[in-house]
Amino acid sequence: MRVRQSPGVPDGREASHRGETARYRDVFAVAEFRALWAAQVLSVGGDQLARVALTVLVYAHTGSALLAAAAYAASIAPTFLGGLLLSGLADRWPRRRVMIVCDLGRVPLAALMAVPGMPTAALIGLLCAVTALGAPFSSARAAIVPDVLGDAFPLGTAITMTTYQAAQVAGFVVGGAVVGFFGARTAICIDAGTFLASAAIVALGVRHRPAPAAVAAVAKSGESLLATARLLLGQRAVRVPLLLGLLSAAYNVPEAIAVPLARAAGGGPVAASVVMAAPALGAALGVTAVTMLIGPQMRQRMTLPLAFGACAILTAAALQPGLAGILVILLASGLCDSYQVGANAAFVAAVPDERRGQAFGLAIAGMQLGQGAAMILAGVVASQANPWLAVAVAGAVGAAASLLIVFN
Repeated sequence: MRVRQSPGVPDGREASHRGETARYRDVFAVAEFRALWAAQVLSVGGDQLARVALTVLVYAHTGSALLAAAAYAASIAPTFLGGLLLSGLADRWPRRRVMIVCDLGRVPLAALMAVPGMPTAALIGLLCAVTALGAPFSSARAAIVPDVLGDAFPLGTAITMTTYQAAQVAGFVVGGAVVGFFGARTAICIDAGTFLASAAIVALGVRHRPAPAAVAAVAKSGESLLATARLLLGQRAVRVPLLLGLLSAAYNVPEAIAVPLARAAGGGPVAASVVMAAPALGAALGVTAVTMLIGPQMRQRMTLPLAFGACAILTAAALQPGLAGILVILLASGLCDSYQVGANAAFVAAVPDERRGQAFGLAIAGMQLGQGAAMILAGVVASQANPWLAVAVAGAVGAAASLLIVFN
């Protein structure tokens, strides 16, 4: 059931008794969700594995750290373009089919990267194509999960958030180990295998659903992208949770400047890794708490306070509290990141099913753009002034933005 929310942060009254009493084991008891979850783990882990392997290959070919870094950055940019241009496929075609086709399309692209003698430019281009196809895959997956879980969707969101973070970290760690032991080309072949396995899991574990009923009219209008953009920004019930979700650009800034921040706190590389891990740990704990201990209505009421807190807490970095202090600050900010569960649920409740895939794609694209811009600006502030100021400014801007989003 879809309920239009009143202006402001939606109140979550659409939740049924099932949504209030569901637990993680209930979500994992749904066979289709298990298949979607496994496909997500393989897809995200495979992407990270490919990025590590490509960086190693490019550096081996060119001996240039700059080109290696550029290759890694180039693998991220297509996520924005793919979300912008390809996410509408998740509304025009059956979403299960979109996921399978995207995965199967990535198999030969990834395999070509393992061909000896492949030019550096071709390697980067192939990885860009692989990454771009990940956008409609993610949009289709995000759009189908609410249909699979119903009112238990917020719990599914919590699992998705923690799984995404864990799969990224595991992809880097396993990627480094695989490349170190077996070489970059073997790692890329494994990456191709993850996409093939993901396609098989979706084909066998997710049932067919037709494209949304209104998709024909949307596709024939020729204005699908603009119409979805107008929906996202023009309707308050959609715009508020969307923009609150984009605040992650502000409180993820410490991740981009973890090395200089750790150095300013008197630490080294190990301290930098702990700085990166602290927000993720906080987010995992916070998401678990809000989904297991707090009901849907209270979760929606806490969305704005937690969104504000995730950013405002970072302003304490202006006090230059040292390593222990900044870790506490980042852990607390990560705990507040749990507001994304409520924002995500409100977003899904307010977006029509026939535009859900493209809406998720545009939201992901906006998040990528916002995070990239925020991290670049933070790097400028950190280099011209100091990293403490960069974190504090990001927090202040994000906190002010959260109030403007809801009360404007």
